[in-house]
Amino acid sequence: MNNDKKSQKNNTQDFSPFIALGDPVLGDPEKKTLCDVIDSGWLTMGDRVATFEKDFATLHGVSDAVAVNSCTAALHLCLEALGVGDGDEVLIPSLTFVATANAVLYSGAKPVFVDINNISSPHISLDDAATKITSATKAVIVMHYGGYTVDLPAWRKFADDHNLLLIEDAAHAPAVRLVGQLSDAAAFSFFTNKNMTTSEGGMAVARNAEVLNKIRQKRSHGMTSSTLDRQRGHAFSYDVITLGYNYRMDELRAAMGLVQLARLPSFNRQRKVLTNHYRQVFQINLSEVSLPFTTNHETSAHLLPVILPEYSNRQDIMSQLRRAGVQSSIHYPPIHHFSFYKKLTPDVTLPHTEEFCSRVITLPLHPALSKSDVEYVVDTLTQAL
Repeated sequence: MNNDKKSQKNNTQDFSPFIALGDPVLGDPEKKTLCDVIDSGWLTMGDRVATFEKDFATLHGVSDAVAVNSCTAALHLCLEALGVGDGDEVLIPSLTFVATANAVLYSGAKPVFVDINNISSPHISLDDAATKITSATKAVIVMHYGGYTVDLPAWRKFADDHNLLLIEDAAHAPAVRLVGQLSDAAAFSFFTNKNMTTSEGGMAVARNAEVLNKIRQKRSHGMTSSTLDRQRGHAFSYDVITLGYNYRMDELRAAMGLVQLARLPSFNRQRKVLTNHYRQVFQINLSEVSLPFTTNHETSAHLLPVILPEYSNRQDIMSQLRRAGVQSSIHYPPIHHFSFYKKLTPDVTLPHTEEFCSRVITLPLHPALSKSDVEYVVDTLTQAL
């Protein structure tokens, strides 16, 4: 442990972490662009939102995108625009944030939980998904856990073979090859802890222009013209042609998004460098702890999940890490174990998901970390074990 870390740790009386789990990387460019929006006098959805959508689409190799106020909103709109609704079933992983399942319920459909492959490959399982298909199955949502991409060509074939819609929960995987290009629709997140942030915010993309237009219309109350259109005299009134929602993104978030989007490729590269360093240090210092996926897996390196040995007490380990100034978390408690979903979908058993979720711990990973930070985290975990 270097002297700076010793000093900082000893001066932290409340044991608040000095190596945070996933701090956003923000600075003067973000401050300036927010001030520019304020100076412009136009804060609601406008030109910056439109530019952000175009630039995001270009980076992801798609024709267009729709900015919204969260990834949850993006998932909800994707499902509705694709016609998923009452009486339909949607296959989803239980190893994901609860918003994935919630969005299915918002659309009126039923989530059907699918197991992961195994603890080394914690992606929704093709084999288990095949056993869960019924006559009511309408779609499958795949989630790129930790930023590691699922096998999109294989899932596209699965969806086509079974006449299903394929939707990506791409909250963890911005600017990764093929993400958003093979599915019927994909939803991205710009929450504070994501690879790029607008504080809150999300983006939806879709293969079909008509589906994307429905998403665009539904994000703003189903209205035929925007406030900006009317302000500029392009429209004097509006009609409401569908049931819509207030899922708009504002100019402040879009402006910050444009700055962060330009930095995203470098953020992802640094995350990969740090992830590889974690792997090397673990291999040398703590081989009994394993990391999911392989070194050559396509990834945005959003999370650093590790699998603890079976004998370990995770709660005690996380407490020891925190006392040493290292923040940790669990991604994720399985959705089917939450009280609300236990009542809704009783008797669900997913052995691989349950084993993974009982042993996983998420360690700090963000571009502001140094390699010495990584070494300190691994050293602290080694002592805790």
